[in-house]
Amino acid sequence: MSTKQNLVNWIDDRFPMTKVWNEHLAQYYAPKNFNFWYFFGSLALLVLVNQILTGVWLAMMYKPSAADAFASIEYIMRDVEWGWLIRYMHSTGASAFFIVIYLHMFRGILYGSHKNPREMVWLFGVVIYVVMMATAFMGYLLPWGQMSFWGAQVIVNLFQAIPLIGEELSVWIRGDYVISDATLNRFFALHFLLPFILAALVFLHIVALHKVGSNNPDGVDIKKNKDENGIPKDGIPFHPYYTVKDIVGVVVFLMFFAGIIFFWPEANGYFIEKPNFEPANPLKTPEHIAPVWYFTPFYAILRAVPSFAGTQVWGVIAMGVSIVAFFLLPWLDQSNAKSHRYKGPLFKYALAIFVVTFAILGYLGVVSATADRTLVAQLLTLIYFGFFFLMPAYTRETSDKTTMAKIYFAAMAISTIATLYYWWLFDGGADGSLLVKLIVTAIAAGHFVIFGIKPWLKPEQSSPVPERVTE
Repeated sequence: MSTKQNLVNWIDDRFPMTKVWNEHLAQYYAPKNFNFWYFFGSLALLVLVNQILTGVWLAMMYKPSAADAFASIEYIMRDVEWGWLIRYMHSTGASAFFIVIYLHMFRGILYGSHKNPREMVWLFGVVIYVVMMATAFMGYLLPWGQMSFWGAQVIVNLFQAIPLIGEELSVWIRGDYVISDATLNRFFALHFLLPFILAALVFLHIVALHKVGSNNPDGVDIKKNKDENGIPKDGIPFHPYYTVKDIVGVVVFLMFFAGIIFFWPEANGYFIEKPNFEPANPLKTPEHIAPVWYFTPFYAILRAVPSFAGTQVWGVIAMGVSIVAFFLLPWLDQSNAKSHRYKGPLFKYALAIFVVTFAILGYLGVVSATADRTLVAQLLTLIYFGFFFLMPAYTRETSDKTTMAKIYFAAMAISTIATLYYWWLFDGGADGSLLVKLIVTAIAAGHFVIFGIKPWLKPEQSSPVPERVTE
């Protein structure tokens, strides 16, 4: 017996190395019809490793104090050998992490990866997303620049709107009555800790995934069709087939990632805001305060909700519910089919509208608020929540054309009422403008095109799902 085999046997007697390798790589059978969208899971793991390694390195030279934080960042950028590269790998990596995760989540919704039996996989994934947001928010303050300081000030102050406990809660989060040295210290500690919690959640996410098996573009369970050896007929070992394929995705991703790091690390103020190159000054408020781009869709929802009964808490609630809605997705989707390939037309239209809505809300959260933009954000907020909470209605299977006609008529009626409201009840001036009216009219016209003058639109009924995956 070779020395290598002896070493493997010695380890296996004390740790299940070969068993883990076989169960999760060499003998883990994944569907053979994975496509482009399945790169983003492995890319998310790659970016997480990048964030942890570069974060640990930066922590060695960063000083979490109000007096020294900004200067320590400048020291890293200017005096530490390759410090600028490590800092940009970390700051660009944060945005890359969210880009990859948003595409990963979109793929999950597109192909029904949230549906039975993968509810736990989806729930772990959404928890990962929430912890990511918390980690990014904690790290947002650490550069101690103008936007970091004032952005954190605005976000933490939102908790003051919570009745009864708001004031005490905001003080508890800050550790002081204002954003200060105490806030910076605790945010640094949490920002350093949370990535390791993220790594543990990713482990649980993968364990849950390998328990039920990976989904695929057809939404077919490959475990139901096995050969005489118990191997799925439509499956191939994850290693070496998909590990090699993922390397291609990693190489292409790193080309874009390196290009941004070396040539466009600030991304015109979207990855690193221009005010963050100035040290934090509590006496000087930036002209426009906005969070980093990956928070802005939810920030736009927060700003879109007006105050009511003398409190701003409704915006905070709306922002919270907009994130919690993702947890409910496995039970909101009533379609019999998993993949969009076999679902009815309404789901496809709804998902397309949701993606556009999310992108526009992201833009509205970046720019300063005006009367026109607020009105558009309010309309898009309703569409955002409609995607989730109307899902049981528009994904419910039916072949009844009368029922579908009622849904179409309701959509046209809402569009008409909204158009008339903005055209006839708004007086223009400070509260509205021709631009807002034209946007609402265009949306209403789109509803008429989709729901009114397309008689060929089929009822919301999924197509027969094949028993085997398609090529």
